[in-house]
Amino acid sequence: MALLSLVCEEPMHAYRMQQMIKERHKDDVVNVAQRNSVYQTIERLRRDGLITVRETSREENRPERTVYQPSDAGRETLRRWMREMLSAPAREFPEFPAALAFLPVLDPGEARAALEERVAALRARLAGLDRDLTEGAKFLPRLFLLETEYMRAMAATELDHVRGLVANLAAGEVTWDYRL
Repeated sequence: MALLSLVCEEPMHAYRMQQMIKERHKDDVVNVAQRNSVYQTIERLRRDGLITVRETSREENRPERTVYQPSDAGRETLRRWMREMLSAPAREFPEFPAALAFLPVLDPGEARAALEERVAALRARLAGLDRDLTEGAKFLPRLFLLETEYMRAMAATELDHVRGLVANLAAGEVTWDYRL
């Protein structure tokens, strides 16, 4: 979706797509750490007829660059994907709820210590998101900060929940006598 969205903005080559995602801080919501995954996704989009090659060129000693553009089917598919993702909550399987589901693998003290580390990490995450929102608001319309607002709200909610769980563990209100 991210790569298709970018080529719908303007035709571009793979490296530029990856660069724009990072420049716009969208790498918080789209994993482009591995350039190979970008190329694999481009190949899948091309194979499915959602993007086409606009041109291939080579400048001096640089590698060959292929510029991609969306097909009509690609534009419509992107719009359909967006409508679906915005309208229907997806059934996702994040790591943290899975860890909570199997908390008795650790003893209560170990679990509490790990959760206290998470509290510190969430505080740092919130501070970073607050900075991103403050800085971004200086030059971006709110429209381009909505996912950061959402991530901040989710991190704040998680922090509240984890703080409460740590307090419950400290008070002995949540405990267990066994380890799985």
